[in-house]
Amino acid sequence: MISERHFARPLVAVTAVLALSGYISWCWPGFSVTEQWLYLLHTLLGLVVAALLAPYLILHFRRTIGLRRSWIAFSGILTALLFLALALTGVQIAWQGQSEAGRWIFESHVGLSVGVLLMTLGHVSFHAVSLPERRKRNEPSRFPSLIGGMTKAVIGSVVVAAIAVLVASAAYQWRTSPYRDAPAVEPYLYSYGEHPFRPSQTETSTGGFFDPRRIGASERCASCHREIAEQWKASIHSQAASDKTYQTNIKLLSERKNMEATRYCEGCHAPAALLSGQLTTGGKLDTPGHLQEGVSCMTCHGIERIEHLKGVASYRFAPPQPYLFDGAERALPVFLHNLLIRLKPEQHRADLARNVLSTPEMCATCHAQFMDKDFNNWGWVKMQDDYTAWLNGPYSGQTRQTFAHAQQRRCQDCHFPLQPGSDPSASSSGLIKTHFNVGANTAIPWVTRNQAQLERTRRFLTADQVRITIDKPNRSDAVESARHVDPALIASSEAPAYCYLGETVTLKVAVTNAQVGHAFPGGTTDINEAWIHFLVKDGQGRTVYESGQLDAGNNVEPAAYFYRSIPIDRIGNAVWRHDLFNMVGDSFKRIIPPGGTDVTSYAFNVPDDIKGPLTITAGVNYRKLNNRYARWALKDEQVELPIVEMASTSLVLPVRIKPEVANSRESASGG
Repeated sequence: MISERHFARPLVAVTAVLALSGYISWCWPGFSVTEQWLYLLHTLLGLVVAALLAPYLILHFRRTIGLRRSWIAFSGILTALLFLALALTGVQIAWQGQSEAGRWIFESHVGLSVGVLLMTLGHVSFHAVSLPERRKRNEPSRFPSLIGGMTKAVIGSVVVAAIAVLVASAAYQWRTSPYRDAPAVEPYLYSYGEHPFRPSQTETSTGGFFDPRRIGASERCASCHREIAEQWKASIHSQAASDKTYQTNIKLLSERKNMEATRYCEGCHAPAALLSGQLTTGGKLDTPGHLQEGVSCMTCHGIERIEHLKGVASYRFAPPQPYLFDGAERALPVFLHNLLIRLKPEQHRADLARNVLSTPEMCATCHAQFMDKDFNNWGWVKMQDDYTAWLNGPYSGQTRQTFAHAQQRRCQDCHFPLQPGSDPSASSSGLIKTHFNVGANTAIPWVTRNQAQLERTRRFLTADQVRITIDKPNRSDAVESARHVDPALIASSEAPAYCYLGETVTLKVAVTNAQVGHAFPGGTTDINEAWIHFLVKDGQGRTVYESGQLDAGNNVEPAAYFYRSIPIDRIGNAVWRHDLFNMVGDSFKRIIPPGGTDVTSYAFNVPDDIKGPLTITAGVNYRKLNNRYARWALKDEQVELPIVEMASTSLVLPVRIKPEVANSRESASGG
């Protein structure tokens, strides 16, 4: 009896504070410093109750096992089971935190807490009512498991807990902020007007700078979101700043203009450098944090709203509301910070999973681009714009072409598809948004030797994104006859395709942008390389005609049929180094809009000495970065980047000898 009472008093007192803190958190949810300390207190007391519960139940049941009061026994057993379930769900939440897929655990915990309260009151009431008169006279208390002074113990525990929370909250206000939200380099030059980030179109919620750790430090996210973080590390987003070709270009820009001009690019490629005030005279382009982060977790998840759809980093960045010990580096504060996020993720979810994150407009902030006179000293020039191409295409759901595609397909649906995963952000059905960010960049994974990412990109590019077909030739010398022919003798309703020795054959080749949501090719069309490889061979394997072949130096034949653009500067020279600050327009541009088809023709002579049939193949080849640019940007004259055949087709064309046609007058005279 003494042992049971020994456990009862602290158990009841702590449970009372636990219940009170839990119901306050549930009924008045918030995110103040005081409420966060209350969450931590509730979790700590929950673990204490879980530790006290088992020995108390063992001692209590050992004493009461022989009692023959069924209602008390039944209610006691049920209460104990509910209490154990409550403790288990609480420990589970404290250990793994809340997640969308495990939402039922939290909801069960809340429901069980109500059930335990009601059953405990019922069990105690049954005991008080059914206690025999003899026991009532002999026992000093109707509740032998409890001892005197319980009310004082409960009230005292509540008061002590309240004082502890208030003192902790007050003390926390004196904590010095670990962040320095000021320019990383001073004096900071405003070369493009009073706005701190121009010519980038980026805005911030404060109108000023942020400590780089607010924008970068993705390893903090990885401590909980490990699966997604590993995917992100392999992505083009994470390497947007460290990409060797980009580093060559951004250094060229800083040398030809100035460090302030690099803000134009870094708002998309290295936001941590831009928003921290690193990009001014005296600053650096290759600080480790900026290079390793690229488009960091916070770059996208910290976007509060879209400023406009013209691009050049046209987003507004707002850091999330800080949990306790945000920015800490020591082990214990970091542990408590992460624990709070797991215990109470509502604010974390609200700040980092804003609605804008799932909109195509989000992607337009960086995947659209323009340049104005302030930057190129010429005038306003429109550049890449994958968003407008998508908007005008059949997948946006906002054009007359919607009859072909009833369901809207967003950028995220293709480049961040759902897959099963165990990340805390997984949906109730166990799906997560993949963050490999697979697109058309085969160069970066090839240079970094990330074979897995390169294979993902190959599979993506060859998944029916584009299609190519060869039209069978329709002969102009076909004849009609009035003579009756039995329809059963006609094997096909289509005339057979063939060619004659010595004649010129013209074939039409059609390339269709079947599944790409924007124009093909997209993005940097001036340095991407997409072309048709057209090949004709005879029956002995000899080449009759070829277009789009590679030479000994791995260069594409200059006369090949390309899908690309050629930007020019103000005197008409090609801007081949991707130094777009010199660009004033395009001298050539050939792309295929989403859902569109491009048709070209190939003509070749059929030699008199070949053997048929002719085997004709056509393929759409793609290489991220043409050789001229790649060898300059990568500083390697021997580099050979991978080529992907995105689509192919073939046609077998019989070869015939053209029959001699006799003169009709000679035939009539028998000559």
